[in-house]
Amino acid sequence: MRVKNSNFVDYVKIFCRSGKGGAGSAHFLRDKTTAKGGPDGGDGGKGGHIILRGNEQMWTLLHLRYKKHIFAEHGGAGSGNHRHGKDGESQIIEVPLGTIAKDAETGEVLCEITKDGEEFVMVEGGMGGRGNSHFKSPTNQSPRHAQPGVDVIEGWFILELKVLADVGLVGFPNAGKSTLLSVVSAAKPEIADYPFTTLVPNLGIVSYRDHRSFIMADIPGIIEGAAEGKGLGLRFLRHIERNSTLLFMVPADADDIAKEYEILLGELQKYNPELLDKDRILAISKSDMLDDELKEEISKDLPKDIPSLFISSVAQQGLTELKDIIWKKLNQ
Repeated sequence: MRVKNSNFVDYVKIFCRSGKGGAGSAHFLRDKTTAKGGPDGGDGGKGGHIILRGNEQMWTLLHLRYKKHIFAEHGGAGSGNHRHGKDGESQIIEVPLGTIAKDAETGEVLCEITKDGEEFVMVEGGMGGRGNSHFKSPTNQSPRHAQPGVDVIEGWFILELKVLADVGLVGFPNAGKSTLLSVVSAAKPEIADYPFTTLVPNLGIVSYRDHRSFIMADIPGIIEGAAEGKGLGLRFLRHIERNSTLLFMVPADADDIAKEYEILLGELQKYNPELLDKDRILAISKSDMLDDELKEEISKDLPKDIPSLFISSVAQQGLTELKDIIWKKLNQ
């Protein structure tokens, strides 16, 4: 997904080709003292790999949007006097943590990069061919053949980024998710009074007591039918899969808070039933417009199986209590 004026790219399709192995040499020893020496052909060099490497300083796949073709170097041919061919240089693709690599044709998941410096050989380079010195024997003392190098491997691959965060904000458009993130962290998401202001996920580091912190992800709003592709659809539901805790946000001025929560839960279940195994918290946002009597009335209808609380990002109400609940969930 790429949005105008945004550097966030979470999906790219690239063509990769590994290096071909260098050919072995069919050479015989010749010098001023040896007119007809034995075979001394060297082996060919290995072809370069295409390698994915995790980099915790990166947060987007933007750098691969304009570099669709990535080719590794071919291995050099072997030569006389048992000289080995030069190994081809591998191409290292640096990707943000949370990147998944898939085969574009089969859809098979090849790897998942989750640690800084973690490497995975996505396309293996060809082996170098063996020189004729390997093939000499008592019955064939002057082999005139050598192996060619192993050919290239090439294909289309898909790289998908799933945001890594401790807490994911789930809610309908205009539920106050971006406002909460902007208040509890230093993140500066775009905030406006219309649906789908947030078009890409935003991450923020939330400070907690004793210099501790956790990462919160603001995900674009979900609407009824998102699992079937309505609104921004499935595109951002995958970013919720990596969060250990889901914070459901329903505004206090919603017609039916419990029903909105059930709709959100239903969309997540349709997309991936495993999402319901995650810890859940329900926050009633924009609650500065409610008095104590109304809060008590609303509390009667809230689901009893998960912790719920009233918050107001603008009036800074209930935010410390919210952080306490989140921290407890993350460390239980």
